[in-house]
Amino acid sequence: MERFTNAAFSFEVTDTPAAGRDGAAGVAILLHGFPQDRHCWDRVTSALAGDGYRVLAPDLRGYSPGARPAARSAYRNSQLAADVLALADAAGAERFHLAGHDWGAALGWYLAGRYPGRVASLAALSVPHPQAFARALISGSQAARSWYMAACQLPWLPELALGRRGGQVFRDTLVRTGLDPATADRYAARAQDPAVMRGPLNWYRAMPFSLREPTGPIRVPTTFAWGNRDQFVSRAAAELCGRYVTGPYRFTELDGASHWLPEQAAGQVAALLAEHFAATP
Repeated sequence: MERFTNAAFSFEVTDTPAAGRDGAAGVAILLHGFPQDRHCWDRVTSALAGDGYRVLAPDLRGYSPGARPAARSAYRNSQLAADVLALADAAGAERFHLAGHDWGAALGWYLAGRYPGRVASLAALSVPHPQAFARALISGSQAARSWYMAACQLPWLPELALGRRGGQVFRDTLVRTGLDPATADRYAARAQDPAVMRGPLNWYRAMPFSLREPTGPIRVPTTFAWGNRDQFVSRAAAELCGRYVTGPYRFTELDGASHWLPEQAAGQVAALLAEHFAATP
């Protein structure tokens, strides 16, 4: 499968078959964040496929060229979740393991909370449960770390700012926060076109709509991984996460890792996901 559809939208997906076990280990869906795309998971995907998982890594709404609605309300939680469930349906997966990074993690928390009958297990990277994040905003350094989320609510200006100097300023920011230069170059190249960045930025602009669709407690087996050099998510937010998981839960702190775990710590992430998924057949 190279594409799947939901309503009027078409999404690109990397569908990696299981190696040698005919997918007996199950289906794993991997959700990228901002400003990434499905290829952030490439090294993780190959390892999971080797462990017997069929791995699906889509370009999400706003990123796939055939799925870039203009209205910010089209990026609220329920609409984004419907895209992921459509992918699972297209793959014939009634239940699936789910992993997400950054905004993909936020979407993963919502899916696991709202659809525990579909999500066998959840692995969230870098971004904790939304209620843990919100609680951390009122204490410590999290509010200062998250200033850009408010700035992204503005129309047009964020697109212009990210594209300044041909995306060079954006690229330098990505590198400074821990992303490797080659990947930063690829992500920043998209910032040169404001129309291409509008969809990804609309995930931020849809936050007022998503607040009306809150994520509840998580009952499915869950692991949360956080790099202790993450400049966007505070330790307080990371450590509060477990309060909002009622099912089996594990918190893993990756020493020396930045926010960009799928790219920077692919080996550790792949091993963590394989162990977590295997514990929930």
